[in-house]
Formats: sequence, C-alpha cells, structure tokens
Amino acid sequence: MVGKLEIKEKVRKNFNNIFFAVTMLCALQSSAQIDKANDTLELAKIERITFDGIVDEDIWETIEPLPMVQYAPNAGAAPTEKTEIRFAYDDKYFYGSIRAYDSEPNAIRGNSLYRDRLGGSDHFEILLDTYNDNESAVLFNTISTGVRTDAAISNDATGGTISSSSWINKSFNTFWDTKVSRDDKGWYAETRIPFSSLRFQNVDGNVVMGLSVQRKIARKLERLIYPNIPPEYNWAFLKPSLAKKILIKNIQPTRTVYVTPYVVTGRQRNNLLNSNGLSYEWKNNPQFDIGGDVKFSITNNITADFTVNTDFAQAEADDQLINLSRFSLFFPEKRQFFQERSNVFEFKTGDLSRLFFSRRIGLNSSGAAVPILGGARLVGRFNNMDIGVLNMQTANFEDIGTENFGVVRIKRRAFNSQSTVGGILTTRIGNNGKRNIAYGVDGLIKVSKNNFLSINWSQTFDDPEFDTDHFENTNNGRFTIELNKRLRKGLGYNIGAIYSGKNYNPRLGFVERNNFKLGTAGLSYTWLFPEGHSLINQSFDLNTSTYINNETNKVISSVIRPQWSFSNRTQDVTTISFSWNYENLTRSFYLSESATVPIGSYRFSRFKASYKMAGEKILRTAISLESGGFYDGWLHTLQMSPSWFVSKHLELGLQYSYNNATFKDREESFNVHIVRLRIGTAVNAKLSTNAFMQYSSSADVFSANVRFRYNFKEGNDLWIVLNEGINTDKLKTVPSLPTFSQESILIKYLHTFLF
Repeated sequence: MVGKLEIKEKVRKNFNNIFFAVTMLCALQSSAQIDKANDTLELAKIERITFDGIVDEDIWETIEPLPMVQYAPNAGAAPTEKTEIRFAYDDKYFYGSIRAYDSEPNAIRGNSLYRDRLGGSDHFEILLDTYNDNESAVLFNTISTGVRTDAAISNDATGGTISSSSWINKSFNTFWDTKVSRDDKGWYAETRIPFSSLRFQNVDGNVVMGLSVQRKIARKLERLIYPNIPPEYNWAFLKPSLAKKILIKNIQPTRTVYVTPYVVTGRQRNNLLNSNGLSYEWKNNPQFDIGGDVKFSITNNITADFTVNTDFAQAEADDQLINLSRFSLFFPEKRQFFQERSNVFEFKTGDLSRLFFSRRIGLNSSGAAVPILGGARLVGRFNNMDIGVLNMQTANFEDIGTENFGVVRIKRRAFNSQSTVGGILTTRIGNNGKRNIAYGVDGLIKVSKNNFLSINWSQTFDDPEFDTDHFENTNNGRFTIELNKRLRKGLGYNIGAIYSGKNYNPRLGFVERNNFKLGTAGLSYTWLFPEGHSLINQSFDLNTSTYINNETNKVISSVIRPQWSFSNRTQDVTTISFSWNYENLTRSFYLSESATVPIGSYRFSRFKASYKMAGEKILRTAISLESGGFYDGWLHTLQMSPSWFVSKHLELGLQYSYNNATFKDREESFNVHIVRLRIGTAVNAKLSTNAFMQYSSSADVFSANVRFRYNFKEGNDLWIVLNEGINTDKLKTVPSLPTFSQESILIKYLHTFLF
C-alpha cells in the first residue's frame, strides 16, 4: 500500500511540474502568424453534381483547372499529357475531378481491383491537411480502375531519425467514394469526400486546409503535381507543410453517428498435447460472437469511438520474421479501431521504442488475440490543442487476468505553426490492483527554416509487487533529444542522444533496450540533377552511434556506417553501404536451435548492396545482399521481393529471405529460409480474395491466412477468413508433432448504419 501511495505522490508532483512547464511554454507562443491570405485558393461552392465519374457537368467548366507541373522524372517541366484537375464543394461533400487525357489511351494502366492497392497504376491523388497544421494529412487515391486507397500522414512526412520512424499509416480507412470512366481520349474520375469524414477547424463557417494533388502516369514514371513543389525534401510531394492553402466558406458543422454492429461465427481448432503427454488431440473451439462499434462526430473536429466485444477477425496476419538481435521484434498495428488520427497518441522515445503501443491491448506476447470486453476512444482538436483519450478493458485469457488500459495524450501548437509541446499519461491496471503508470512530456521545435529540435522525457512506475522482477521505482526515466535538418538538398545532419534508466518499463509501450546512454550523429550530402542527366539524385551519408552501459560506463554497442545511394531516370534506387561494428555482450543470446552467441567482445565489419525497381513497373523487384562478419563468425543474407501484376484481376507478390551463419571456432551454424507469398484476386472492386502464405524454416511452420471480402459498400462487408498452420518437421520432438497445428474458419458480417 505504501508503494502505491509513493507512486501516486511522485506522479502528482511530476505532473504539477509538467503542466506548469507546458503552460509557460504555451504562454510564450507567438501570436504573430504568417499572413497567407493572398496565397490562399478559394474553392467554388456548387450545387450537388451528378456523381458518375464522367466529369461532363457544365459546372466543372466554370472552374479553372489547376496548373500542373512535373515532380518526376524532370522536376518543374511541363506535363507530357494534358491534365485538368478541379476542386469544389457543396454543403455536404468535398469534390475533386480529373480529366486525365492520354495520347495512348490503350496504354493507361489499371493493375488492381483490390482495395488499398495502387499496383503501379495510373492514379489521381489528393492530400488534405484538414487541420491546416502543416504536420498531419489524409490521402485519397483513385486508380484508373475505380479502386480507392487511403492513408494518413504524420510528422510532416519525416521519419528515419531516433525520434521518428514511420510517418505514413496505410492501414487507415475512412468513408468516401469515387467513380471513374474511360474513352478514347483518356480516363476520368470524380471523388466525393463527406465533410463528416474530415476533421477540421471551423471559424465562423470558414475552413482553411492544405491541399496538394497529383496525377501519376505509370508507364512514363511521370508524377504531376500542384502546387509546384520541388523535390528538395524527402517525400516532398507528401509534406503537409508544402501544401497549398485553400479556403472553404460557409460550411456548417455536422454531427454524424456511424453504428457498426457485427456478427461472427465459425470454428477454431488447436492440436494440443493430451494430458498424458503421449499424443496430440484436437481441441475444438466453436465461435459465435456479436458486438459492434459506434463512431460519433461530437463536432467537426472531435470524434468519439465506442466498442463492445471488439473483434478483429479480418486483420491480416503478422509477417514471419527471424530475429538476429538480442532485442524484441516490432510488429505494426493493423487493427482499424486504433487507426484514425493514431499520430495524436504517438510518443516516440528512440528508434522503434515508444511510450504507447496499441498492440499491448488485446494481444499477448505471442500475438494471440486476448478478448476485449469494450472500450472508448476520443480524439480531436480544441483550437491549437490535439487531445486523445483511450480506455479499454480486456477479459480473462489463459494465465492473463482481466486488465484495464488507459491513455491521455495532449499536444499543443507553440512558438510557430510547426512546433508543438505536449504530455502523455498511460496506465495498465490488473484485476488484482497491480498497476503500471507512465508519463511523458515532449516538444518538437522548429528552430529555423529547416532545422528541428525534438526532445522528450518519460518516466514509469510499477507497483513493487507487479511481478517477480520487482522493478524499483528509481532510475526509471528516459530522455531523448535530437536536432536534425529536414532539407534533402545539399548538406544535411542529425545529432541526438538518449538516456534510458535500468528500471524504465512502460508496460503499455514498446522498448528495445534499457539501461544505456546513446550518442548518435550523421552527416549527408545530396545532389539533385537537372533534366538530361542520367541520375535524378545521389546521396552520401555517414552515420555513427554508440551505446554505453549506465552502470559500468563501458561501450556495449557501436557502429560506423558510410552509405552511397542514387536514383536513375527510371527511378530505380541503388544503395551501397559498409559498417564497422563493435558489440560487448554481457549475456549470451539465442539465434537458433543450433547456434547461440556467447558472452564476449566482438568487432566485425559488413557490406550491403541493394537495388529497388520503381513501384510503377508491372513486373518489379527489390533485392539486397549483405555479407561479412557477425560476432565471432560470418553471416550472409539475401533478400528478394519480386511482384507481378498479371492483370487487374490477379497480383502476385513474393518475399524471400535467406540467412546463412557459420561460427567455425564453435562448430555452430544455421540456415534460415523465410518465404512469404501473397496472391491477390479480384472479380471487381467489391469482390476480392487475399491469400497470405508463409514458411519459416527456423520455426518449421507453414501458415496460411486467406481473407475473402465482399464489400457491399463502404462500411458493409462480408468476410470469410481461413487460417491454417502446418508443422513441416514433425519429428523434431517426442512425441512427434501433428501435421496440422491449428486451423480456423471464421465468417464475419458487419453493417454500418448512418444517422
């Protein structure tokens, strides 16, 4: 009891200091904003059009098309094909249209009918910075077959540093619609996005957003863009901060309620060792569940989600991976309930580590589903403040008791339009009252035009009796600081440091390693070449990082890595790198049944070369080869990922990884093959099947995840999901393993009602 009171008192005192600091920082926020009124495009308000994808209404002719230019392959050059893109709106919808004229209409590519697959197709892409925050945005893509893809952008499309990793969420989906048509002059599309699907700031009926738009002519590898954004930044065409400001007048907030009940039925079977341990027997687990989700637009910029008896049967299976390090593997979140504005909840503490990791909710350490009784999630914006609140309750599962998970996240604009300060609080509470509490404060400061400082501090508290590890509530903090330059062209740099305490342990987060100090630095120089040169760009990078043990002050890991990469006019990318590594192991770690790495100090160097073809090619591949020393042995790694869009009805994707390691002095070795095959089939944009088959020689398991989907309309789906697990080495144990380890068939129907 005393331990709990101490935790509460420490949290209270720290939060008093935190909110005082945040308040003072926000008070210093400059009220001077850049006046871009003269640089704002006012969109036309129209009467509702005939939404058919033909783009022949007279109203479109009254709107001036946007002036498009090339982004690639020849930045700033005129388009090679005539393109007319226009935008408008009415009381309910935001509209976009394209007339994508083509001198070779039979060569227009439409390689996919599968939802959320571009497939190297001609497409029309809209980016909307709906909050006009220069940091987040939503993407709406229409390909020439009429298939939709959507995604969410965060951190101004910037990643790859110690304080930011992935910045695009391709699992995001929302409600919108698109229709296309074709003739002998080209292809055409009309996109319709309900304002109820967009989150925005409304000031007296007026809304300012950021807009950028693209047309991709796939066979020419030509990307057209508006506004004229030069490729001086990585992924510049997806950066909200470079979007054109648009003005939408006289929009009244709408309150929309989406109610989505579901029913799921089927059977799961697992082949388990019987009570006498002599053979395996099937354990049947019939499935029948009902539940549902409710999405409620409290205002145009605040949304509440509620879920009861939550089910994620249709989520795709995780990739099979091999772990060649002594740290935990990271798997991305794919479940839809956690996707909308998930960037609000982000609190990165270095590389993949983070204070909140939603996969801790409803999944155990092996990735098996833990029943979720229900929960609620609120996310939105009040003036310049982002807020996210989440609370979920799981049921008893195997040896895990029921648990409650809570998160409160706040971020506020400060100093300028691209700087924020904020805080986060997470709780994980078991049914026995044992709890883990974590808090953090962070800031992202735009120091000058292209230079950004990110800084955060977090701390965790465990009940003394939480588990047998008995983590102490001292030396339980983590501090991260990084300064980098986001400009791609010319000289770039990043420099950062992390301190992580021995007892830092966010049980609702993800941590790769603890008890260290890290220093990291990098320099780069990038050349951009004009039209006529054989290359589009090339870069030289030099990066180094060193980890030091907090208790011994000895180096535990260090690497120096120079790298050269270049992109040619066909937009294929080649990368060559070397690395010099030092590892000081205080504990041995397991690589496979036939190989471990013992305690000791190791110095080794490695070489890596990779080649990746442009994503718009119908038949394409990426290949990488890495070879060299690996602790006291050698490791050779080959990876290939060919894909082939056979037609718009069939796509094939293969990922193959081979790892061969030898440790001659210890007479140990291992060979690991991992194969992943994706087969996507689609009759039309509504009826599709995605088969994902994997084989791992290290686990001696073949698995299949087949998902059949009939999409009646957005939000109304029938799913049939089949899972199969097969043991490929039945004689590895006594008694011998069964052929099939598990199998299931689940049928799920969900139907969305709009109020």
